[in-house]
Amino acid sequence: MSGVGRTIVKTLMLAGVVSIFLCGCKKEESKLGKVSIEECTFPEAEWQLDVTFPDWKGDVNAAFAVNNRVGFYGYEGQGKLYLSPDEKCDGFSLYVNGKKLDTSQIIKGKAYIADISGITKNGLNSLQISNVGEGNVRAAIPYPIVIDGTPDEVGISEEAFKCIDRIITSDIENGFSSAQLAVVKDGRLVYDKAWGNVRTYDEKGNPVKSDPVTTETLYDLASNTKMYSVNYAIQHLLTNGKIELDKKICDILGDGFYEDTVKIDYEGYDAVELDINKKWKSELTIRDLLRHQGGFPPGLQYFNDRYDNASQQFNSDNENILYVGTAGDEETREKTLKEIFCTPLMYEPGTQTVYSDIDYMLLCYCVEKITGQRMDDYLKETFYDPMGLTHITYNPLQHGFTKNDCAATELMGNSRDGNVVYSGIRTETIQGEVHDPNAFYCMAGVSGHAGLFSDASDLARLASVMLTGGYGDKKFFSQDVRDMFIAPKNEAFTSYGLGWWREGDHVRDKYFGTVTSSDTYGHQGFTGTLTVIDPDKNLVVVMLTNKIHSRLLEGDETLNQYKGNFYTTATLGFVSEILQIGMEEPDNCKEVLESLEKDMAADAERRLREDGVTDEDHPEMRAYRSLQEIVDR
Repeated sequence: MSGVGRTIVKTLMLAGVVSIFLCGCKKEESKLGKVSIEECTFPEAEWQLDVTFPDWKGDVNAAFAVNNRVGFYGYEGQGKLYLSPDEKCDGFSLYVNGKKLDTSQIIKGKAYIADISGITKNGLNSLQISNVGEGNVRAAIPYPIVIDGTPDEVGISEEAFKCIDRIITSDIENGFSSAQLAVVKDGRLVYDKAWGNVRTYDEKGNPVKSDPVTTETLYDLASNTKMYSVNYAIQHLLTNGKIELDKKICDILGDGFYEDTVKIDYEGYDAVELDINKKWKSELTIRDLLRHQGGFPPGLQYFNDRYDNASQQFNSDNENILYVGTAGDEETREKTLKEIFCTPLMYEPGTQTVYSDIDYMLLCYCVEKITGQRMDDYLKETFYDPMGLTHITYNPLQHGFTKNDCAATELMGNSRDGNVVYSGIRTETIQGEVHDPNAFYCMAGVSGHAGLFSDASDLARLASVMLTGGYGDKKFFSQDVRDMFIAPKNEAFTSYGLGWWREGDHVRDKYFGTVTSSDTYGHQGFTGTLTVIDPDKNLVVVMLTNKIHSRLLEGDETLNQYKGNFYTTATLGFVSEILQIGMEEPDNCKEVLESLEKDMAADAERRLREDGVTDEDHPEMRAYRSLQEIVDR
């Protein structure tokens, strides 16, 4: 078979499954032991790997044997390899993970696409091109994507998911609001399920009828926004050389950032002179803010009247004071930035770690200044559209979604059951609008600390990029940048990377599980959301709930104890723990999980005794009853 433009097909018997198809043609199902080779056009892409043999490394010292081998990241069941020998190349040997592919029918000067999904493995794979006599061979590999799969394909027992389903279902039956769960393992979406209704209670806490939650219902991500807005943006900009982590904030946003600072003495912190505070701010960097070591308070209410130590509210004494009455707009966003300029630091940057929403509000403004785009536009153009994500957005009601497409959050706006009052406060159930008041009133719904909505499966796909650095034909993060952001920020704080929460030495067990790698990372959100990324297991877990869609506990003076917080589902991390069991001992998983359920019910009963709870309608009692009902079935 020869001639220009004619198809070349070669079938060989191999131990694996390798198919090479014409680019753009319909892909046939590979059969065990066969290889087919077809011609294609070499596409333009942001490749995971794009090298030219026989000297891709450019190291003439043959003793290292590095010029002809290179690694790439992949998963079982997916993988493509593009090849193009130049006009001088008369032949070469090709190996993927040590398996030899026949190249005798490949014609020099043409391009070919290989489906190597039958011989790829989870994690690091190898490509070797040897025996290139003359000329060169170009080889390129795209990034893996998330494909559909089953628990059995990735070694997770179905019993683990049955256990998770029992717990969430029982919680829903006993008064919990709703939940979504998506699990990606080894590049496969193996679980995607929803429970409950989009709205469970009215403003007084009475049950209401509404549509059920689906796997496409959007949830308010709260502080999970930090990772998938600011962190993703900065990681991408850093990969492309458009930002520096040690760049001073004032060099990005202007000298007003420190010159406009006013003097405020924070309760519990030593007062410092205004000129010292200004000096601190003048030296503040992007890295300081990512580490939550910038010196800002946890979160000031820029939408309220004036700062006082008791309520932790702040507005500088100038014309930019924000009196809310409606959702924020672009003018309000500009005023908010000026208010942050006026905000003094509580402590010298780098000397403490104080988790702060203001850090990420500021970083949002920095990203917007550098890119020339508002954060939502930048993320959509850079990540969501290229990845085909359709259910992740800021301000869903402004982007084609209805309230019924979104899980409800707080029952009476931001009023904490009517206990908080200020000008323009929302008092109806929040649904489709960001719950966080600074994001809503001051940032027009688009901020770096809160504001994103998503369903679990889209967020799991987005989170999977942290394992690979890219998706299909798009590169997002270099390996060096990913390593930098998820590494401990310093020796004294191993539970934090740059923004990312880390498991470290059992610091995040409540969220990430007790039998997980110390390098596991992710984040949590106030509304009841969690992301877990375990690089050792190629595992992504996204658990979304609206646990604050409930009344406050009677007598709670902190105004922070929502009844929904007491349920097992609200703890979020139980999912990771159960999945770990499902991966440990598939054959004996059912017995292990049944024992765990009994332990969980016993712990819930012990908590009742310790707290002296006897009221049958108390959320602790409901949570216990939910677990005990599972044990009794």
